[in-house]
Amino acid sequence: MLDVHRLGLLRELSIRGTIAAVAEALSYSPSSVSQQLSILEREAGVPLLRKTGRLLQLTPAAHLLVEHAGRILEAIEHAESELATASTSVTGTIRLAVFQTALLALMPDALRLLAERHPGLRVEMVQHEPEEALHDTWAREFDLVIAEQYPGHAAAHHPGLDREPLLDDAIELAVPVPAAGVATVAGAQGLPWVMEPHGAASRHWAEQACRQSGFEPDVRYETADLQAHVRLVESGNAVAFLPELVWVHRAAEVRLVPLAGAPRRTIFTATRISAGHHPAVAAVREALRETARSVEAAW
Repeated sequence: MLDVHRLGLLRELSIRGTIAAVAEALSYSPSSVSQQLSILEREAGVPLLRKTGRLLQLTPAAHLLVEHAGRILEAIEHAESELATASTSVTGTIRLAVFQTALLALMPDALRLLAERHPGLRVEMVQHEPEEALHDTWAREFDLVIAEQYPGHAAAHHPGLDREPLLDDAIELAVPVPAAGVATVAGAQGLPWVMEPHGAASRHWAEQACRQSGFEPDVRYETADLQAHVRLVESGNAVAFLPELVWVHRAAEVRLVPLAGAPRRTIFTATRISAGHHPAVAAVREALRETARSVEAAW
């Protein structure tokens, strides 16, 4: 009989690519992972792995087992969710991935609500870039993710993940207070910019916004930390496109210039469909919805 745990290891190998990566993700030794996969191969009675140079590749039979493993893990997660709904209290541990702006603006109040309502629930939170966090939630590293999507830049869809909108916030041009002459994006031509690193959806969107205004931005500063963006603008060293959420819990000591077309960023939560009805996941989502409504009401 095939062992579910070993099937899960095979699925992890298909996702992460190497035994070393599987071992690191699951806190095992590489030799232990190799041993368990060898046992699974004997159980299956067919070759599952083959060496190509220094790399391991999954055979067609292994890919078939990976598909079955995914369905089995989904069924187990469904069963766990149904069992949890029978309890009178919300308990357990939820692993949450969240990007920095949402962490600062939403999570303190959401965590306070959860602590008041569900003291037996443990929330473990990791700051993670949205693109990677969505993939890692699909891969079962996290139970829930808070992610973002910029206009015209749809975040990647992974099979088996559902999405629930949380809020939209305006994107504006932030300029230092002394820069009184800047009234449009085109007016920021020639000024130093701070943007997120290449690969981020926000960076691509920002560059396109500048190009559509007729110039290539002079990006002198790169950082994924939007609080650093704020400080660079406040100190007069740069201009930046900033979403409205960065101003929650702090005053805007910059001048904000509305953009043509009033572009808005979408913030959403995502979880595996098989975990969506788990009381703990539902409780975290509800706390986030309430916090988001409070933020929007303050705007």
